[in-house]
Amino acid sequence: YHSRELSSKVERAPTTMMNADMDAVENQVELEEKTRLINQVLELQHTLEDLSARVDAVKEENLKLKSENQVLGQYIENLMSASSVFQTTDTKSKRK
Repeated sequence: YHSRELSSKVERAPTTMMNADMDAVENQVELEEKTRLINQVLELQHTLEDLSARVDAVKEENLKLKSENQVLGQYIENLMSASSVFQTTDTKSKRK
C-alpha cells in the first residue's frame, strides 16, 4: 500500500510542478500587464495636467486681450468723437 501511495505522489509531482510554473508565468504576465496599465494611466494623468495648465494659460491670455480690446475700443471712440470728420453733420443748416 505504501509503495502505491508513493508511486502516486511521484506521478503527481511533475504535474504539480508544471501547474506551479504555469501559475508563475500567468502571475508574471498579469504583473506586467498591471505595470503597463499603471504607466499608461500615469502618462494620461500627466497629459491631462499639461492640457489643464494650457487651458488656464489660454483663458488668462483671452481675458488680457479682451481688456486690451476694450481700452482700444474706448480710445478709438474718443478719437472719433474728437475728430470733426466723424461728427454728425446737420445737412439742413449747410444748405441754408
